[in-house]
Amino acid sequence: MLKKLSLLTLLTPLMFTTSTHANEVSTLADKTANYAVNTYKTDMVNSLAQLVKHNTVVVDGVPSPENPVHIAFKQELKKQATELGLDFKDDGFVVIIGLGNAKERLGIITHGDVQPANPSKWKQSPYTIDLTSKPGLIIGRGTEDDKGPISTALYAMKAIKDKKIQLNKRLELYIYMAEESDWAPLEEYIKTHDLPETNITIDAEYPAVIAEKGYGTISLTFPNKSINTQQAYLKSFTGGFFGSQIPEDAVVIIENADVKLLQKLMNKAKAYNNIGFSFDLTDQKLTISALGKSAHSSKPEDGVNAITYLADLISFKRWPTNTSGALVNFINDNIGTGLYGKKFGDIAFSDEFMGPLTVSPTVLKQLDNGMQLNINIRRPRGKDTTVLKEQITQAITQWSNSNEYVLTDVSTTVKEPWVQQDAPQLETLLTIFSHYTGIKSAKPISIGGGTNSRMFPRAISFGPSMPNTEYSGHTESEFITMDQFMLNLKMYTAAFIELAK
Repeated sequence: MLKKLSLLTLLTPLMFTTSTHANEVSTLADKTANYAVNTYKTDMVNSLAQLVKHNTVVVDGVPSPENPVHIAFKQELKKQATELGLDFKDDGFVVIIGLGNAKERLGIITHGDVQPANPSKWKQSPYTIDLTSKPGLIIGRGTEDDKGPISTALYAMKAIKDKKIQLNKRLELYIYMAEESDWAPLEEYIKTHDLPETNITIDAEYPAVIAEKGYGTISLTFPNKSINTQQAYLKSFTGGFFGSQIPEDAVVIIENADVKLLQKLMNKAKAYNNIGFSFDLTDQKLTISALGKSAHSSKPEDGVNAITYLADLISFKRWPTNTSGALVNFINDNIGTGLYGKKFGDIAFSDEFMGPLTVSPTVLKQLDNGMQLNINIRRPRGKDTTVLKEQITQAITQWSNSNEYVLTDVSTTVKEPWVQQDAPQLETLLTIFSHYTGIKSAKPISIGGGTNSRMFPRAISFGPSMPNTEYSGHTESEFITMDQFMLNLKMYTAAFIELAK
């Protein structure tokens, strides 16, 4: 999932076409929801374990229908669906698991691919659910984003089938296999397939998501440039794992360093209380490693960006402009340790409901011709895309001219923000959320990232993550709590019944 910044502020009510629902959850839905949890807790955990063991990261150059791991994962989905008495259809990039034969349909939208994981940062394998390292947590890649919700939806449907509840809408669980990397196959699929009339996405947050920021990437290359100097200079600066993760690791190597420089930086490091630094000085080569905190790049406030903080640590001077020196100078001049682009020319802006633009360096990639810097942005409504892109270009050009350093392969992609204006299921979902959480007067929210909601008719997101809690998907310690896993089963079971009966 490409996520998230929650703002519990209601958009103007006139934006939504709402139908009238009871102000409480029906007895049928509530009893079935409780039955689901009481009956299928262990089975649902076992289901998730079987899904997590497949490392369904998308492989460049290998389409999902040809990827052996994705094929095996879909075989597991088919096995589970068949055992639960649900129907199964494999459409290549999309799997549909269904219940019922009604003409009208309710779509449940999720995905089966996951982000990469660094096994060295996990106490156990990221592809084996870990129930022991931290009691009460289910740890593993995909437990929150988005294999946990798949298992939850399967057993919500199973409970409804057990109770022989007659639904007026067929339930269809759509599992897309490239959500984290490439939406083009889904766009093509939608052109030739009839979609459900109403949809909920289980790949975001509660209470209900009706707006998403637009995803963007600023990419620029600092060309290879050597330097001949006796003063200290940056030999290399590396960090970042993938675009939608706040990087928790970064390393700089400083040549021609001495004990005086080491002591200066160690003293400065004491002023930081949210990031760790380690130092090694050997033969005038000073290596500094930064350990921050990973987070989803749509919620940069939940993380500590090792790239920006390491650059800030060594910002006491202008570095000679070889490749790494220019890179660090650029980061310090245009980004700093802030999150909202306030140093990046005139690009900063905010929307009352959707929140501020966020700007996060996420990946440094060594290329044959230099070092590529990728900056992740999440933009709300409120500024024309053409204007935003022009402001980005102006800021980069101004820095390049001022520093007499020619950047290459400069590109900016910015997607539009999305707001759902036709959500007849909204009131029902808010009622269900309030009923099972005790949080009254729940309001719809906006998130910082993108889900497939924007591609399905009348779609809004409903969970699986609670508002105002730290999101663990895309981090190196992804988990879902056992309590939340069961709460989701209750809410999804009730939602499927109330929206389809």
